[in-house]
Amino acid sequence: MERHASALALVLASSPDLPVHCVRPQATEKAAGWFLDRFPGEVLYALKANPHPAVLDAVYRAGVKWFDVASMREIELAAGRYPDATLAFMHPVKARSTIRRAYFDYGVRIFAVDSCAELDKIIAETGGASDLTIIVRLAVSSDYAKHKLAGKFGAAGPEATTVLRKARVVADELGISFHVGSQCMRPEAWRIAMENVSETIRRAGVTVNIVDVGGGFPACYAGLTPPPLETYVDEIKAAFEDMPVLLNADLWCEPGRALCAEAGSHIVRVELRKGHALYLNDGAYGALFDAAHDGLVFPAQLLRAEGRPARPLKAFRLFGPTCDAIDAMDGPFFLPADVCEGDYIELGLTGAYGAVLATKFNGFGDYLEAELADEPMMSMYGEQAPASADIIAFDPRHAEHAAK
Repeated sequence: MERHASALALVLASSPDLPVHCVRPQATEKAAGWFLDRFPGEVLYALKANPHPAVLDAVYRAGVKWFDVASMREIELAAGRYPDATLAFMHPVKARSTIRRAYFDYGVRIFAVDSCAELDKIIAETGGASDLTIIVRLAVSSDYAKHKLAGKFGAAGPEATTVLRKARVVADELGISFHVGSQCMRPEAWRIAMENVSETIRRAGVTVNIVDVGGGFPACYAGLTPPPLETYVDEIKAAFEDMPVLLNADLWCEPGRALCAEAGSHIVRVELRKGHALYLNDGAYGALFDAAHDGLVFPAQLLRAEGRPARPLKAFRLFGPTCDAIDAMDGPFFLPADVCEGDYIELGLTGAYGAVLATKFNGFGDYLEAELADEPMMSMYGEQAPASADIIAFDPRHAEHAAK
């Protein structure tokens, strides 16, 4: 993988024909270190968010040795790369063959369930093992999150108490988990969830060894500037201390986006301009899925050498390269008014669910990769580096002012 000082340096050096996945491992290492220093429990990296080797190595280098995995391929990746890692199989629905291989071939002992049927599968496929850690996923509200996850997973009501009681009988250690939704903007969402979970445990009449508060910790996008991450941790700590139903319980979390969003950015080229619409060489079926389908507005900057006028800023809509009309990103993305065909744009904070969601639809989907040495455009983990004088940068947190 090529290494460059910045996205601009890459563009000036090579004028790439393909879109470029940019990786900043140092950003992930900083984020992982932040969680390890401040979260009062075990930190599991949700590998699905970004399994790039450079990102995984940065997480591991920072000291995160536990991984939330959801498939055999993720198990093989994490176990093969880090033999001393602890793997937690946190997908609530698993193939029987995958359960067997995880337990017998890879030493996985932590399994999530949200139904008695799934628990029965685990008991059967591990031969009634007595060394299992069973994490029962409970349903909670995701009303405070940008990307809501309620409805597919999570036991609720009488089913939840039944699963907890049955799991307690067979589990060496019993835990509960929940997920408040991805890109959660309200720290109190965790407190509300933990209060509801406490009531469920109380009704079940079981002791719990682990409370896994899941993921959902946010990154900073335009129009989605969350409170400081410290407030999230403080809310979780206080709620955990108030849970009266635990017995020397451990606290876990599963950050994904929060550890890797800032580690990625994406360089695209403008192939055509129509008024305030820019047609790019990547889009909704590529690394910009979240911009199209979740409405995230990535920070954007024009990559251009000195000497050409750039101001004022104007709002643009973006289109991807496929023939599909839904390959569109409404934004608005604020860029210099004179942006034109052939210009390159860097879109920041694409490290979470960016490259990993890219497809080959319509014959597109080929990328270059590069490692960049500079800092992310925006950061939740300290001051962001000022833009270089030869980069026309725009912080989307000031979009409203610029539009006026």
